[in-house]
Amino acid sequence: MKVAVENLGIIRKADFEVGDLTIICGNNNTGKTYATYALYGFISFWNEAFSPVLFGDEAVNKLFNSGSIKIDLDEIHRNSNDIVDQACKEYIKQLPMVFAAAEKHFSNTDFKVCINESEIDFSNIEEAIQTIGPNRKPVFNLSKKRGEHFVTINMVAKAEDIDEINKDWIIHWVTRQTLDIVFGRVFPEVFIASIERTGATIFRRELDFIRNRLLENVSNRDKDIDPFALIDAINDKRYALPVKADVEFNRNLEDVVKKESAISQINPDILKSFDSIVGGEYKSTKEGFYYVPDKGNVKLSMGEGSSSVRSLLNMGIYIRHIANPGDILMIDEPELNLHPMNQRRMARTLAKLVNAGVKVFITTHSDYIIKEFNTLIMLNRSDASAGRVMEKYQYQENELLDAGRIKAYIAKKELITIEGAKKRQRHNTFVLAPIDKYGIEISDFDETINKMNEIQDELLFGGQVT
Repeated sequence: MKVAVENLGIIRKADFEVGDLTIICGNNNTGKTYATYALYGFISFWNEAFSPVLFGDEAVNKLFNSGSIKIDLDEIHRNSNDIVDQACKEYIKQLPMVFAAAEKHFSNTDFKVCINESEIDFSNIEEAIQTIGPNRKPVFNLSKKRGEHFVTINMVAKAEDIDEINKDWIIHWVTRQTLDIVFGRVFPEVFIASIERTGATIFRRELDFIRNRLLENVSNRDKDIDPFALIDAINDKRYALPVKADVEFNRNLEDVVKKESAISQINPDILKSFDSIVGGEYKSTKEGFYYVPDKGNVKLSMGEGSSSVRSLLNMGIYIRHIANPGDILMIDEPELNLHPMNQRRMARTLAKLVNAGVKVFITTHSDYIIKEFNTLIMLNRSDASAGRVMEKYQYQENELLDAGRIKAYIAKKELITIEGAKKRQRHNTFVLAPIDKYGIEISDFDETINKMNEIQDELLFGGQVT
């Protein structure tokens, strides 16, 4: 998947491709978070709200008259780029909501996603779903067998029940299921840990209290006001979409932890790797949600825990209770509140997630994370020295990284070509970082470190170093 943006926040024009591991580095206020939030918003919009016309009136009438239709998935595949283009055009209108900002800031924004047809592969997908209508009665069955290139819809509701059902709702549901089958690998489930995650964690109880108190007061004073609509309106204005996602996630933790993720069951080693970073484990009890340190008999609430405990909560719960192969995990600054040693551990944990099938997308200022990724890239070879280093420093096979699976970018001012301009101009954009068997080259980090070394050399040697 390739993304192109223009006039998005501080970004004048930038292109980036999503790899199995995607990294955006750069100075403050260069557009890293804007790009991350925009991509998260698009995938969320696609998975939750986008509903294009995939079949015409003839197919709809056949479904309601004969009770069965078949949807040609190959035809949808052939029109995939047109469908994605339509989604992008509709999504641009949602950007003020995604960023909780005024519409005027996005009047000239362009956002495009381009997919490769090879990314679409639904032949091995098998589905069997029965939908329940608003009246709580079965409406129809949707099925697709492995190897088939069509979806079959069979109506199971009685004629009198169908009349009570909104046909637009049925069409929307069938459309959503069909999109998931065709584009599920391209636009999978996405989870984000925003830069505001620490605050969302520590104030989660307060957020619930304020919400419930406001609902109570409004309900008692004015029967004509819809309190839930009021809350939604307030939330839309106050929080960007990824921050709202963090808030909602934290408010629903007790429900989230009731199941175990596929990743935690298939790759329990990833949980151990993460627990080594947090230095303990998150526990849900009848009294609430707590952090339990290693070798300790205490339970600490999120307010009592350290800043690292709070900033790691979302990622820890995601790995243990949500993560599935094929997901996209987005983290804005995974190094937040972490000691350099734990930043290195974070890099190794993220590498394990990538090798377990989770696509990881991060922004970072951490030279420690990048250098640890580089170590994992250099270790991914079969010579004797790599084997000795792995054994000596206890690296594992499932941590090694293939440089070909990584996309890395530097957000910075650079000379770029703008349509209509007579010559190239310097604007905020993304520059592709070189990657080879020795790792990722992030020039911004290297320049800063070299400058510090130069200053210290002059102090140590009295300016005699040349």
